[in-house]
Amino acid sequence: MAQPRFGTDGIRGLAFEELSTEIAMCLGRATARVMDLERVVVGRDTRESGPALSTALIEGLNSEGVQVLDVGVLPTPGVAFLSASMMIPGFVLSASHNPFHDNGIKVIGSGGTKLSTATEVAIEKELEALLLDPSQHVYAGTKGTTAQEPGTHRLYTDSLVNVLGVDALASMSIVVDCANGAAFETAKVVLEALGAKVTTIGAEPNGRNINDGVGSTHPEKLSSTVVAQGADLGLALDGDADRLIAVDANGAVIDGDALLALFAKDLKDQGRLANDTVVVTVMTNLGFHRAMEHEQINVQTVAVGDRNVVEAIDKDKLTLGGEQSGHIIFREFATTGDGLLSGLLLADLLRRSSSTLGELAASAFTLYPQYLEAVPVAPGSDLAGATELWERVKSAELDLGDRGRILIRASGTEPVIRVMVEAEDDAHARQLTAELVALVAKSLGSQG
Repeated sequence: MAQPRFGTDGIRGLAFEELSTEIAMCLGRATARVMDLERVVVGRDTRESGPALSTALIEGLNSEGVQVLDVGVLPTPGVAFLSASMMIPGFVLSASHNPFHDNGIKVIGSGGTKLSTATEVAIEKELEALLLDPSQHVYAGTKGTTAQEPGTHRLYTDSLVNVLGVDALASMSIVVDCANGAAFETAKVVLEALGAKVTTIGAEPNGRNINDGVGSTHPEKLSSTVVAQGADLGLALDGDADRLIAVDANGAVIDGDALLALFAKDLKDQGRLANDTVVVTVMTNLGFHRAMEHEQINVQTVAVGDRNVVEAIDKDKLTLGGEQSGHIIFREFATTGDGLLSGLLLADLLRRSSSTLGELAASAFTLYPQYLEAVPVAPGSDLAGATELWERVKSAELDLGDRGRILIRASGTEPVIRVMVEAEDDAHARQLTAELVALVAKSLGSQG
């Protein structure tokens, strides 16, 4: 069988090359057969490749007799919400925070949940078989149907408004950066219904400007706009709006670790943090762990990926988990990370506090200096076999002891090796990161 196509967040690659219309059509066929689909919901973000890939996916589904609800541009958590409320599987065409020339397809299980690994493997096997048969790459005629039902977007936005109630944020001034992505309309609708005074940036998608200098990976424009507007809060979403990075009134960026620390303490204070436990990944800053110890909150650590966070939450019936990148799962309200939900809950937390967001974040935990680098490598590079690299990692970890951490892993979404170093001393962390990045490049052959 070919190298697995499903990464940590579905199938992703260069649109029309690594992710072609043929692959999209065959994926529709394969998923319909493996999961015995009858009805599904399909949504996408604003990439210029989205309409063509969505059409191909839907044609593959229709050719297998599947009834498709096509909701067009809608955030990933919106599609997951419809999947959960209608108890039907879903598909999202998005490459999240990646640039416009990439795209991806996520498959959501009935009820808004991630697919099991066994189901993904079965779909991949069927997909590879279909790709070997050219007759399966073309539309064979409609057996199922496709519908666009008015009001589906409203079901999602109303569900978010109902979390707090109409006009709950009436006293707040908020700037929201929609990343020129899937939430370019829904974010303003929700926040204005909650009564906030809203300014939007990154809300003029043209198919190619998604995540381009805006959004959760580029919060600089949001920071300057918040300061210029004198706003209380800035919210930065990513291309499919499943993650959130915040900005305080002074323009300082508040990442997912800080947000999660604030939410964990707030939920515990309200008696709503199940088992007084929060789920994080191995990328979470060491300072977060120290802060949770101080608050007597248990921390459960899992591998990178919101799939792993959600699985741990559901397994132990927990209520909160997330990632440094801003994926935060409030299981009481959603089946997946939702940047807009996180944003309105953050605004509510701030509204109830006598402190500014900057003051709250500063008191949440002390950030350990942390450096993250992505080193391009050839696809399929043998990280485990990089002996010189791992020998240096071992000696460095002995030197750091419990005063720092090193994490080196292959990305699940692109051909890079991610290097993370934390240490109490900033200069030491920076120097060690540079050394390990050089060793990765030397051992595995940087691709530029």
